[in-house]
Amino acid sequence: MSIIMIWGFLLLLAIAVPVGCAMLGGVGFALIMEGKPLAVILQRLYTPTQSFPMLAIPFFIMAGSLMMSGRFGVYLVNIARLLVGRFKGGMGQVSIIGSVMFGGVSGSAVADATALGNALIPVQLKEGYPRGFAAAINSSSSTVSVLIPPSIPLILYGLVSNVSIIDLFIAGILPGLMLGVSMFIAVWLVARHRDLPRAPLEGGFRAFKGQVMIAIPALLMPLFVIGTLRFGIATPTEVSVMAVAYALLVSGLIYRDLNWSVLWRAMIDTAMMTGAVMLIIMASSVMQWLLTAERVPQNLAIWVTSFFSEPWMIIMAMNVVMLIVGAFLDLPAAVLLLGPLFVVLAQHIGLDPVQLGLMMVVNLSIGLYTPPVGTTLFISAAIAKTGISSVVWSLLPFYLVALAVLLMISYIPALTIY
Repeated sequence: MSIIMIWGFLLLLAIAVPVGCAMLGGVGFALIMEGKPLAVILQRLYTPTQSFPMLAIPFFIMAGSLMMSGRFGVYLVNIARLLVGRFKGGMGQVSIIGSVMFGGVSGSAVADATALGNALIPVQLKEGYPRGFAAAINSSSSTVSVLIPPSIPLILYGLVSNVSIIDLFIAGILPGLMLGVSMFIAVWLVARHRDLPRAPLEGGFRAFKGQVMIAIPALLMPLFVIGTLRFGIATPTEVSVMAVAYALLVSGLIYRDLNWSVLWRAMIDTAMMTGAVMLIIMASSVMQWLLTAERVPQNLAIWVTSFFSEPWMIIMAMNVVMLIVGAFLDLPAAVLLLGPLFVVLAQHIGLDPVQLGLMMVVNLSIGLYTPPVGTTLFISAAIAKTGISSVVWSLLPFYLVALAVLLMISYIPALTIY
């Protein structure tokens, strides 16, 4: 039955059916072919929506949306220019530093690519950046957001793998910084080769010290989230609610740019993103139930371990599979689909599930700027008003550094285990 389900899922994807609907269609097709009632799907759809930790997703999305809707983006760009604008390709470096800081607020690569792309790509084009390179910087650097807490993909992985979300958040900090630094170096090397200009902040720190102080409350949100979780003050769900309250206070009392229009837009954005994620979660739960009932994860683990003799070979094979899947599925769907399968396989070879989670998120985030489905790739190309082929060609240095970071995370457990 699982084979029929998978073929049905792939067929629906091939004709451009949305991922969540394709998952449900594949399961329904398998049940019909086996002569079993479709009513069994209903209970499996309902069950995952009753998870208490699942509430963290809409609240973290809401907190990020509130922070990004006001003047925080302007302050963020100016802080980044103050820090790295003096280097070659300064505005490109600003995009990367901005993603590192923005990621701790939004937790979403798509939100990061949209907000920073609209702010920075037009400026980069005015300074002489090739359109493809400007889009390449934005589409690749925005994926740092999926590693810096609070990270929506890490929450999803924690839910499907029964791994502590707190451990995943803490473990994601170093890989996120590594990815940011490696992209910083890539931009600097390309900027030197193309002689791109510096972009220091006019007036330096004296001209901006007031804005630095006013931006600090928003930049403290990641520290607030990690500190509260690390010291056991609250659960991830409780922290997500506290993050919304914190965002409301900062936007309303410090930035003073919170109004009913901003609040309504944040609620609409949260509802739309949560609805899309929940549909995928519900559909993947049905697929996981069917796969588990037929012992597919266990059989896969036995087959792979008998085919590959060494654990490092299995890890390499897992990475190759995730790279391929990530190029065709959105990150949340890929995490929910592959997570339960690979957790069982990781147990067979002694791979820590936290390390696997970071491997998976880094790996699948590369798919966000890889054709044919790359979400941040298409967003950035649209903002830069250029073709996908020119962006992909400019992405080559970023693919190389991202793969280098992925290999280090895959084979050096100390980078992800604390």
